[in-house]
Amino acid sequence: MDSLQALAAQLGISDLTGRGFLSVLVTFFTAWLFTWVFIPRLREFAIRVGWADQPNERRLNKEPLPNAGGLAIYGGFLVSIIVAWALRPIAVDIVNIQVLAILLGASMLVLVGFIDDQYGLTPLSRLLVQTLAATLLLVNDLRIDFNAIPFLPVVPEPISTVLGTVMTVVWVLALTNAVNLLDGVDGVVGGVAFVASFVLLVTAAQFPDRAAAVVLLAGLSGAALGYLRHNFNPSRIIMGDAGSTLFGYTLAAVSLLGTLKFSAGASLLVPLIVLALPLLDTTQVVIGRLARGIRNPLGHPDKTHIHHRVLARTESARRTAVILWLVALACGAFGMSLQGVPPLAILGTILSAAACLLFVAYRRIRAGHLEQAGRDSTPEELNP
Repeated sequence: MDSLQALAAQLGISDLTGRGFLSVLVTFFTAWLFTWVFIPRLREFAIRVGWADQPNERRLNKEPLPNAGGLAIYGGFLVSIIVAWALRPIAVDIVNIQVLAILLGASMLVLVGFIDDQYGLTPLSRLLVQTLAATLLLVNDLRIDFNAIPFLPVVPEPISTVLGTVMTVVWVLALTNAVNLLDGVDGVVGGVAFVASFVLLVTAAQFPDRAAAVVLLAGLSGAALGYLRHNFNPSRIIMGDAGSTLFGYTLAAVSLLGTLKFSAGASLLVPLIVLALPLLDTTQVVIGRLARGIRNPLGHPDKTHIHHRVLARTESARRTAVILWLVALACGAFGMSLQGVPPLAILGTILSAAACLLFVAYRRIRAGHLEQAGRDSTPEELNP
């Protein structure tokens, strides 16, 4: 028992039987199971009311595909946080207003993303709402402290405040849109978001003052895994902008929750490394479009994203997703090592995340085979 407790301590678990650890488990599995079970019902309703993406030259689906998965992800995430709040594993009163600010901002983006999925909105209107959601964080003191960033010069407080404000807005907008733009192949964003939130969860768990972030990340990672069960190719539903912006914004906001910062300074280096894949993808896409003379790089979709390039080489949505999951896992391991997480904890985190991804991928492939067998069977075979 002592050796097991020592191993748990390296993972940031102070007490295997304590309320805190059990609450994190309950939060994770509540989000996972709620999203997993809710999506089939939501899918049926979405088909009836026409919430679906139509096939075109950029999409892989050959028939209308329900695009309301983001609502299920949001539902699973929110329900799990409510459950966690009821369990009260931490003294949440101190961070209540900041957690509520994150949830409110995420709710705004889910609503706007869903409207955009169904009816279409201009890039400018989406950007304005994202900026408003970033401002909501700022007014609740969720911001980057410029003077605490390593390797940068210390400047007077008024200038530091302005620079920190600008950097905070840029950080939130960049990550929100980066995750959104990565969503183009079945399973990619769901898997990358799961890896990122799971890795950041374990990283935050290494520090006793970061419990609020652990709870939020447990709910987010569980919801991502529950959704992925239905989105790995062949996909039954997609998350749309409602889901992708939820992941991007929440990950960006949680990194400002006084949680994933170095004890000696407010550095975003760890989440920056962990989320390198969507950020690098967006950077190379924007630069490429600007080089081609496109004035609004976020408003002109094309097939120059990393997932499109990998798909062109592999000719398989499944292999593309798995390759990008592996890249995300590698980034996660590197980011954890920079934070000083013990090697055994890093190994356990990566293996656990990989096992979860393998499990849901297997379940989706198995379900796909059963669905295909059902379609190929004659009525007599189904009703002997």
